[in-house]
Amino acid sequence: MPLTATILDPSQWTPRAVEHETRARAFGEPFVDRRMKGKKHPIEDFLFTYYTQKPGQLYRWHPGMAVVLVGHEARERGTWKFYRSVQTSSGPGYEFDAQAFGQARARAIEFARIILAGTAQRPGNFSCFGLHEWAMAYKSEANGIRHEYLPLRLGAQGTDEVVETHKIRCTHFDAFRFYTPQAIDLNEVQPTRETQRDLEQPACLHANMDLYKWAYKLSPAVPSELVMDCFELAWDIRTMDMQASPYDLADWGHDPIRIETPEGKATYVRMQKEFAARADSLRLSLLEIANSLPIPRED
Repeated sequence: MPLTATILDPSQWTPRAVEHETRARAFGEPFVDRRMKGKKHPIEDFLFTYYTQKPGQLYRWHPGMAVVLVGHEARERGTWKFYRSVQTSSGPGYEFDAQAFGQARARAIEFARIILAGTAQRPGNFSCFGLHEWAMAYKSEANGIRHEYLPLRLGAQGTDEVVETHKIRCTHFDAFRFYTPQAIDLNEVQPTRETQRDLEQPACLHANMDLYKWAYKLSPAVPSELVMDCFELAWDIRTMDMQASPYDLADWGHDPIRIETPEGKATYVRMQKEFAARADSLRLSLLEIANSLPIPRED
């Protein structure tokens, strides 16, 4: 057991575990209920379908690094992946096994360090106006649309006109890869998986949503409270992203952010800056954790 480890007895850690599960279930249970009924939600399903972490995984609380949990309630963690048992003055305890995690997830840790550090040091582009979603619906009469159950707010021709009368400069590969074929060459940059480490920037809505991805990929090294902070940021961004999209969400209770107008652009930039400020501190917290994880050196 590390000399700097904090030892928590059940009275200290079980309320945190319960609080986290309650917080996570508020998002996860409606999604599970919809899935069981065969229903969809264009905003609230996204974090559970696009990302790989499932609701049950999100509900599970982890204290993070250098914390030892003691008490009968902690014993099940002896069977959890990347936990190990240790002896304490209070009896057996269980903690995150940083060495085993570093051995097993070295490449993921290294990539997270590159993406998080690189994004943090670049200037943000606050003039994209969410046009990536419009490029995904460009020439819909030929291609169809991703969300087939949602109408286009301006119709097919109106959507195409917005794309054709704006500069499009999306830097995020995982948005760019969903462009329609006719929209690809309209993007001022051509992101690839290989150039992701060079292009990610801190104003990008999708890069900031992806903080949730890095948080759960680095779990259980990441405290679950931080994972949920990233999740809730991604949830809020997804809501705004779809409001600024070409889709009509009136039936879902959301007013549009009309990015085709000066007023809509101003609203988009204001909210984008607010999200970027929230993301900055979360990104640095994740980077600190990633940098503290031991990974084997290549000979």
